Amino acid sequence: MWLNPEEVLLKNALKLWVTERSNDFFLLQRRRGHGESTGRITGLLVGALDTVLDSNARVTPFRILLQVPGSQISWVIASGAAIEEVNKHWDWLVHNLLHSLSVFENKEDVASFVKGKVKGLIAEEVRGRQAAQEEDPEKFREALLKFELHFGLPSSEKLVTYYSCCCWKGRVPRQGFLYLSINHMAFYSFLLGKEVKFVIPWAEVTRLERVSTGLMTEAIRVNTRQRQREFSMFLNLDEAFRVIGQLADIALRRLLDSEGLELDRVLQQPARINKRILEEQALREYVLALFRLPHGERLHEVASCSVWTPHARCHTAGTLYTTDSYLCFSSREEGNCTLLIPLSEVLSIEKAENTSLLPNPVIVSIRTKKAFQLIELHDRDELVESLNSRLRSLQWKHSSQTQYIHTHLPVSIGRFICESLCLCQSMEQVKERLWEDHFSEFGRGVHMFRTEKIQRLVAMGIPESLRGELWMTLSDASSELESHQGYYTSLVQKSMGHSNLATEEIERDLHRSLPDHPAFQNPTGIAALRRVLTAYAHRNPKIGYCQSMNILASVLLLYAKEEEAFWLLVAVCERMLPDYFNRRVIGAQVDQSVFEELIRERLPELAEHVPDLSSLSSVSLSWFLTLFLSVLPFHSAVCVVDCFFFHGIKAIFQLGLAVLEANAAQLSTSTDDGQALMILTSFLDQVGSEESSRPPSSPPAAEEGSSSNADLPTVGHTNITNLINESYEKFGDLTVRQIERLRCRHRIQVLQAHEDTTKENSLRLVTPDVSIPPENLADVYDLFKAAAWHYSDSGRSYMERQYRLDRPQFKSLYGLLVPWPGGSNQHTDTMANRTFTLLDQDHDNLVTFREFAGWLDTLYCEELNEKIRLLYRLHIPPALTESEDDPALIKSPLLSSNRPLYVNLPSGCEVKDYQEQLKQMLQDLAKEKEKDVEKPLPFMTQREFIQFCKTLYSMFHGDPEENDLFQAIATVTSLVLQIGEAGHRGHSSGSEVTGQEEVKGAQPSQMTAEGSGSEASREGDVSSMAEREWTVSYAQILASLLTEQSLVNFFEKPVDLSAKITEAKEKQYHQRAGLLTLQQGTS
Repeated sequence: MWLNPEEVLLKNALKLWVTERSNDFFLLQRRRGHGESTGRITGLLVGALDTVLDSNARVTPFRILLQVPGSQISWVIASGAAIEEVNKHWDWLVHNLLHSLSVFENKEDVASFVKGKVKGLIAEEVRGRQAAQEEDPEKFREALLKFELHFGLPSSEKLVTYYSCCCWKGRVPRQGFLYLSINHMAFYSFLLGKEVKFVIPWAEVTRLERVSTGLMTEAIRVNTRQRQREFSMFLNLDEAFRVIGQLADIALRRLLDSEGLELDRVLQQPARINKRILEEQALREYVLALFRLPHGERLHEVASCSVWTPHARCHTAGTLYTTDSYLCFSSREEGNCTLLIPLSEVLSIEKAENTSLLPNPVIVSIRTKKAFQLIELHDRDELVESLNSRLRSLQWKHSSQTQYIHTHLPVSIGRFICESLCLCQSMEQVKERLWEDHFSEFGRGVHMFRTEKIQRLVAMGIPESLRGELWMTLSDASSELESHQGYYTSLVQKSMGHSNLATEEIERDLHRSLPDHPAFQNPTGIAALRRVLTAYAHRNPKIGYCQSMNILASVLLLYAKEEEAFWLLVAVCERMLPDYFNRRVIGAQVDQSVFEELIRERLPELAEHVPDLSSLSSVSLSWFLTLFLSVLPFHSAVCVVDCFFFHGIKAIFQLGLAVLEANAAQLSTSTDDGQALMILTSFLDQVGSEESSRPPSSPPAAEEGSSSNADLPTVGHTNITNLINESYEKFGDLTVRQIERLRCRHRIQVLQAHEDTTKENSLRLVTPDVSIPPENLADVYDLFKAAAWHYSDSGRSYMERQYRLDRPQFKSLYGLLVPWPGGSNQHTDTMANRTFTLLDQDHDNLVTFREFAGWLDTLYCEELNEKIRLLYRLHIPPALTESEDDPALIKSPLLSSNRPLYVNLPSGCEVKDYQEQLKQMLQDLAKEKEKDVEKPLPFMTQREFIQFCKTLYSMFHGDPEENDLFQAIATVTSLVLQIGEAGHRGHSSGSEVTGQEEVKGAQPSQMTAEGSGSEASREGDVSSMAEREWTVSYAQILASLLTEQSLVNFFEKPVDLSAKITEAKEKQYHQRAGLLTLQQGTS
C-alpha cells in the first residue's frame, strides 16, 4: 500500500532491512528474518521487536524507499505484507515515474515530484473508503488493509475501530491488535515467530465484563457459548469497553429482535456506523434518558455554557443540549440543576450584547413572560441561527398540522377521586404551601428549575391537588398534550367498535384494576379506563396492551383528567420505560439483570449470603413493571410514582436497593425463595405514609405467614418518606449515565438468554421426530435462524416469522444443504420451489423448523425407499404445478384427466358405489390410524415421470460413478416406460370386469391423494379408468430402481451431514455479506 512519505535517516539502521531490488531512485527492501528458510534467531528477535515497539508501517516485511542520489535521507513511500503487493507498486514506479525522473536537473525536485505523486495516489484511494471519515485517515487506512489481509472477511465487513492490547492465554499475554467491525471482533498477534488470530461474531457474544486479577490490572472479558477471552493493556480501557458493548448490543438488537426493541434508524444501516457515530449515539441515548425525551428526538448541538439561576443568584455552569424540539441544560454534576425548555414554549432566541461579565450571552424568551440567560457559549452565532431555524420550522408545523374534531367525553373521574382520597387536610395544606413557595422561587411548568430542593419535596409526597399537574409537568406530557389537541378524542372514535386481541385482553383486565377502589366500582371509571387503554393500543399496535398497563392507567386516572392520563401513559410506555411493554418485556428483564449487578456492587454482604440473586430479581420484577403499585399500600405507592416521574427509573432502582438493605439481615438467613418472598412482602405491606390515618395492622398475608413461619420476626411500621430519603442518601450517587451503560451491556445477556431458551424449546419439540444427531440438529437450527435473518419481511412481525422461512429464504437454505448436486441452477431452483410447496402444508407460505428438519432427516437419515418416496412426491401434485417459472403462479396443483377422484361407473350404480366408496375410505382411514401406515400415493403420469427422470439425471452430475449411474437410470427409465405402456394397453383393451377391478384398486389411492384443496378441484374431472392415459405407481418405480445396484448404492451411500453443515455456514455467511453489499448500494 502507498504511504505518506516519511523520512528515514539510515536506509538500513541496525541492519534490520535487506535490499532486494534497487535503481537510481528507489529501493525495495525486505525485513530481515522474513521469508528466510532457516529460523534464525535474528529474524525472531526482529519480529518480536516490531510487535512490542509497534513501529507502524515499518513492521510490514516489505517496503519501498525513495532515495535521492548523493543524499543520506530517504523516504518510505510504500509497504506491504506480501512481496506480490510491493512488486506491483515497484512496477508502477518503474513504468510510470522512473523515466520521467531523469529529466529533473535539481535532485530536490525529484523528491518533491515523487512525494506529490504518492500523496495523490493515497488521496485517490482514500476518497473511496471510510478512512476519510476518521480522525487519522492514513493510520486507519493502514489498519483497514491489515484487517482485510489477516482475516479474509468479505469486503462489505466494515471496520469501525481498532485497539492495541494483549489477549491472555492462561498466564501468557499475546500483544497484538483488536479489530472491531460491524459483525465481528477480531484479534491478531505475531510474536516470536508465532501467529495468533481469531474472529468472534457479535451474534455469539453472551456476556461482557470488566475483571481484575492478580496478573492483570484490569481486563475486558468476552464470553461466548464456547469459551471466554480476556483482553487488557488498552490505552483507554473505558472507551474500548464502551465501543465493544455498543457494537455487540447493536448487532444483537438488529439480528435477534429487529421489531421488539427500538433501534435508531442510523444504527439500522451498518454501512454508516463508525466510531464517531457510536459516540454520538451513546451521547444521544444518555440525553434522551436524562431528560426523558421522545425517542424520535435527534441531538443537534452540545455546548458548554452557564445559565443564570435566580434561586441561587449566580450562573450555574453545565452543558446545553439541543434537539429537534427541546433545549436541555444539565449542571456539571448530574442532578444538581436541570432545565427543560420545549421549543413550542419559546417565543424568541436572541443574542445580547457581549461584555466582560457576560461573554457571548443568549436570551431565550418563553410564552409565560419569562426569559433564560445563557452565557459563555462558543460558536454562539451558529447556535442561535440553527435554533431559530428549527423554531420557525416547528411553528410552521404546528400552524399547519391536522386539526382534530373535538367531541365531548364523559367527565373526568379525577376530581371525585382527589376529594375522596384527602385523608389529612392539614398535611395537604402544608405541602401545598411549600410547593407554592417553590413555584415562586424556581418557576412553574415544564421549564422550572429542577434541583435538590424539589427532590426533597417530591420525597414527602406531592399534594393531591397538585399531583396531576406535576406529573404532567415532570414527564413533559403537557407539551405532547398541547401540541396534539384533539388527538386523543380522534383515537377514541377510531378505536370504538374494533375488536382484536388487545381489546379482548383489556376487557378481561378492566375489573382487576384497583378493584377495591370506589372509582372503579362504577361504570364511569371502568369506561374511562377502557377508553384510555384502547386508544393507546390503537395508537401503538407494536405494544398494543400488556399486563400491568391497566394498574398504571387506573392510578393515572385518579389524579389526572382522562386525556392527560392518556398522555401520561404514552410518556411512561414510550419514553420513561422503553422496551418494557412488549410481548417479551425485554426492557424489564434487562433492568432486572442490571438490578442484580447493582446488588452485588452496592450490597456485597447480601450478595455473598444469597449467591443466586435471580430469586430476588424475580420478586422485584413486579416492582419495576408496576412501579411498586402492586406491592405497597396505595398511599405509599403513589409517593413512589411521584419520585418516578421526577427521577425516572433511577428512583425505582434506588428504592429497590433500600428495601433490600432494610431486610438484608433476614434475607441472608432465609432458607428458600418462599421465605425471602414472605420477608419482603411483610415489609412492604407495613410501609405507610402521612396520608394514612394510622399504621396499617398486620395484613392477612402477614398473619397467615406468622402461623406457618413462626421464626419470622414482626415487621415494624416504616414511613415511605423516610424510606425514599434513605434511598437517596445511600444510593443517590447512581447516575443515569451508569444505568444506560449497564443496560447496554446487560441487554446482550438477556437477548442471548431468550435465544437460548427458544432454541432449547424448539429442539426439544423436534428431536423426537428425527434421527439427526442432536449436535447436528442444533447447527441446522442456527443455519435456519440465520436464513431468517438473511431476508427480512417488513410485512410480518418478528414473532410471526420466528422459526419460519418464506420461499426465498427456503430456497437459499435448500441450495446449501441439499445432499445431491442439482445440475443447472434453474433445475435446483425448480426443485426448491417444489419442496417448499410440499412442506407448506398449512398453505401460509411459510415453512416451520419442524417441517424443515423432517425434510432434511429424510434426505440424510432415512432408508432408500423413503428418499425415493420424497422424490416421487416432488413430481406429483401439489408439489408439481402448472407453472414453475413464476413462483407467484404456484397456486394450484396440476390437473389431469387421467387421475380422477371419482370414476364413471355404469348407470344405476352411482349412489351405491359412492356410498361404498365412503365406507371404504372410512375403513382405510381407521386402519391407517391403527396401524400407522403411510397413505398410498397417487399415480404418476408420463409427463410427471419425465420430470422425475430429469431430476435423477441432474442428481448424478459430477458423481464419481456418473457413467454407471446414467446407464442405470436409462435402463430403469426404459423399464418403467414399458410398464406404463403395458398398463395403458391393458386398460384400453381390457374387459369390463378388469376395469371394475382396477377401479377398486385405484380408489384408495385416489381418495387419499395429497393436497385436500386439489382433490376438491378434481371432483368434476370424471373419466373411465379404461380410457385413461399412461400411468405408473410409486411401487413400480421403486421396484424398478431396486433392480440397479449402482442406483441403490447411490441412495444408500451415507452423506456427511457435519461436513455439509460446516460448508453451508461458510457459504451462508458470504451470501449474507453479499446481500449487505447489495443493500448498501441501493440505499
